[in-house]
Amino acid sequence: VGWELFRQEILPKIQRVRNAHPMLVDGDAGSTSDWDDRWNHIKKFLERSGPFMHPDFEPSTESLQFMLETCKILVIGAGGLGCELLKNLALSGFRNIHVVDMDNIDVSNLNRQFLFRAKDVGRPKADVAADFINSRVPGCFCPSFYLYLEFHIIVCGLDSIVARRWMNGMLLSLLVYEDGVLDPSSIIPLIDGGTEGFKGNARVILPGMTACIDCTLELYPPQINFPMCTIASMPRLPEHCIEYVRILQWPKEMPFGDDMALDGDDPEHIQWVYQKSLERAAEFSITGVTYRLTQGVVKRIIPAVASTNAAIAAACATEVFKIASSAYLPLNNYMVFNDVDGLYTYTFEAERKENCSACSQVPSDLHFSPSSKLQEVLDYLTESTSLQMKSPAITTTMDGKNKTLYLQSVASIEQRTRPNLTKTLNELGLADGQELAVADVTTPQTVLFKLCFTS
Repeated sequence: VGWELFRQEILPKIQRVRNAHPMLVDGDAGSTSDWDDRWNHIKKFLERSGPFMHPDFEPSTESLQFMLETCKILVIGAGGLGCELLKNLALSGFRNIHVVDMDNIDVSNLNRQFLFRAKDVGRPKADVAADFINSRVPGCFCPSFYLYLEFHIIVCGLDSIVARRWMNGMLLSLLVYEDGVLDPSSIIPLIDGGTEGFKGNARVILPGMTACIDCTLELYPPQINFPMCTIASMPRLPEHCIEYVRILQWPKEMPFGDDMALDGDDPEHIQWVYQKSLERAAEFSITGVTYRLTQGVVKRIIPAVASTNAAIAAACATEVFKIASSAYLPLNNYMVFNDVDGLYTYTFEAERKENCSACSQVPSDLHFSPSSKLQEVLDYLTESTSLQMKSPAITTTMDGKNKTLYLQSVASIEQRTRPNLTKTLNELGLADGQELAVADVTTPQTVLFKLCFTS
């Protein structure tokens, strides 16, 4: 149903936008930024028919003009995946590409984030990436600032699940419903790519219509934490040795000064942790500690592989091209990629969850007994594979007034509300069917839950 609605509602919307915006981003089609036959490779897809064309698509020059003149793309993340995306999109005919990234360039980025050079270390990734694309691809307009509502398509090249969920929630918050019916014109398609070592995925999300990030949160396993007793006394894995140095040795030895926290992007810090981890591993005859693994454990990521980034960025850029041109049906809607041992890809349709806390538009049920403590509710919100919240703040309405049950992010309020964690739901005055409003860093929206008492 979602993809049929996409064909009937979203594609005509894109076509209407094409017709309504005759102005070019960088002059007319004959501007000095173009030359004869520059876009011949794109025209072969858009100006002639083929066996894989969308059944309703009519070859013409309009699609290319929309891509060159009007279509605005937002790329979130200018790291290993983001650099590949920016290059692919700029060379595919998209001229108005905006990029945002909050990180600065580190020397460790230079081996795969090819838009950056040694002279750029310390500068903001978004600024350098935008400057590089502007100077290298004639006619491309790539600023490093943005407003979400301005864009036709948003592409994510992030290494953070929290950031993905926040962006997912932002696009859901922009949806407009009239009498409970979604207005298709408020939908901004989201193309999401992710890589972990030799594995990756690409997906197409139509907010409010297809499965969103939170609908498939179980696909992102919770972060693994090793027991302290294992780390300290019985290490068996190279990761245990690295965690020992990170958690115990760094705070004890403070190798770079008393006020210096461990920075996963600082090569000197990682090198120190790596050497100490090798020493501990040798004590217990453990092999496998590498600089690459050390950085991955410290930063809580699996280090990227350039070839995987290139493959996933190509898949994401292709999906942007499909949606912007309406010449082909988009991915439906999740593709996994694995080149650990050979090459394997698989595509499937992730189904939208009726009770998704992010996109279902109805409060999710929380099943607890009246004798359950608020701490149990908090644990469920953070440990549930379908929620995976980080620091949830719980409020409710009682006697017509808002009441904060627990809030962790503000020290004074956390101290005041901490006693509530040991109280039962009954002692807190909560009733069956009462709504709890939960705010968390994983979403810009407040998530509603309905308390359902069990016997």
